[in-house]
Amino acid sequence: MSPTAPGARTWLTEADCDLAAFRSLVEQRTDAADHPSAERIEQNVPLYDSERLRTLTATPEGRQSVQDEFVRTLLDGPGIVVLKRAFADAAVVDGMSQAFRTLIDEERGTGGARGDHFARPGANDRVWNALDKVAVRAPEVFADYYANDMIALISEAWLGPAYQVTSQVNVVNPGGAAQNVHRDYHLGFLSRQQAAAYPAHVHRLSPVLTLQGAVAHCDMPVESGPTLYLPHSQKFEPGYLAWRLPQFVEYFDAHHVQLPQEKGDAAFFNPALFHAAGYNRTTGIRRMANLLQISSAFGRAMESVDREAMANALFPVMLRRKAEGVPEDWLRRVIAVTAEGYPFPTNLDLDPPVDGLAPPSQADTVWQAVTEGWTPGRLREELQAAAKRRQS
Repeated sequence: MSPTAPGARTWLTEADCDLAAFRSLVEQRTDAADHPSAERIEQNVPLYDSERLRTLTATPEGRQSVQDEFVRTLLDGPGIVVLKRAFADAAVVDGMSQAFRTLIDEERGTGGARGDHFARPGANDRVWNALDKVAVRAPEVFADYYANDMIALISEAWLGPAYQVTSQVNVVNPGGAAQNVHRDYHLGFLSRQQAAAYPAHVHRLSPVLTLQGAVAHCDMPVESGPTLYLPHSQKFEPGYLAWRLPQFVEYFDAHHVQLPQEKGDAAFFNPALFHAAGYNRTTGIRRMANLLQISSAFGRAMESVDREAMANALFPVMLRRKAEGVPEDWLRRVIAVTAEGYPFPTNLDLDPPVDGLAPPSQADTVWQAVTEGWTPGRLREELQAAAKRRQS
């Protein structure tokens, strides 16, 4: 049985990292017939026109059909989709870019070292935990940006409801070197020895707990170093042990693909896809991307986020936008990114399920506050009381 076949073995070792088996997967061609909603296939990657997707997903049946296609693509296909013009309003992207630049300037002023996962610290401008930093500093900007329907569409397809968003800003400056090839969160952040301690079924499970995303905040020609990808590599079961091995690094360096992006485009991919940020060979482009790690409600998010503070900051914005007539889905998308959608873990002595199998989540409380028109003071008190109930 092939080492890439589900259920082939209980434990994976470096001996399972067969480059020939890997090549048999990644040298497949992406068939356009498998991606009927896509605009085209480019370098083995399906590219989708977001305006067309908005038309296709206007009905529940159409939405489910597109989401089915996304799941097949991320799991059994090339492992990546590019959503062209996911953010159609450039002003929304520019507003968030300015918020990011303000954060970068603030954090530079502190003189603290900014680490990076797969690149030399200090080579890029990196803002950790940008989600709640922007939410509390610029809630209007945050609401307009994260009301985005394409983020919700693909997040729900891969992870189901109650997903959790985290965001890290990455700016690769002119001359900034490429990252090392890698897989991502969860097992991708472990050493090879640590990853090998987890049974094979966890290697298969880990990628479905997270969705990786990158929103382009500027035009990214190839020379500016947009992300390098190896389509179909997410299907290689021992890949969390393989990506550091020299023969796999060499293969990636020789065979990766790299797609230019325009401001407002978004790429989403299976975190097990072999990938790396590219080398910025320009002299004048500060390549800015908003890196999204979107987690299943059943997994651990990468960052600890003060969602109570975020909800309090966003609540007046949502009340005002509701009064201005924004649709219900717009409000729900903002709440999904802002508030905790999963009610556990909690203290069931103090926070018992009453009307169902689980107590209300933080997102449930915020939605109730928006629909019933609570005052900000009441929401603050309710969120504080709920947080206290969840403590052991």
